[in-house]
Amino acid sequence: MRLLRSTDLALRVLMRLAVAGDSNPTTRDVSEAMDVPYTHAAKVVAELQRMGLLTARRGRGGGLALTEEGRTASVGALVRAFEGEGDVVDCEGTATSSPCPLSSACRLRGALRRAQEAFFASLDPVTVADIVSAPTGPLLLGISPRP
Repeated sequence: MRLLRSTDLALRVLMRLAVAGDSNPTTRDVSEAMDVPYTHAAKVVAELQRMGLLTARRGRGGGLALTEEGRTASVGALVRAFEGEGDVVDCEGTATSSPCPLSSACRLRGALRRAQEAFFASLDPVTVADIVSAPTGPLLLGISPRP
């Protein structure tokens, strides 16, 4: 299973803000430090703000800050929220692909669903605060934009 770019970025944004201390980086600061397009970072930041995990203030003295809910957020819940609850494989087909001919008797779909749930469940007890404890936190503070 591979995480979506937005899921990866959401986790990295929260991790960066968890070690920011009193500094309040802007969305642009975060996008540059993580070497991702500003527009992508802005969408992720907006979603994290909607979820109540960070605050964003404009203007002088503004920037991004992690909320207490963001610090204690479950990594499993975050991954579920960004990845969605869909199946790992598309058995039903889409407008451009046919449904799988095995879908009525396939056992693979259920096995993959159980594996996906086990993946999420293993991340449920892990919080954002957990994933920034040493040695990760100090390393995050040293990340700067690539030249």
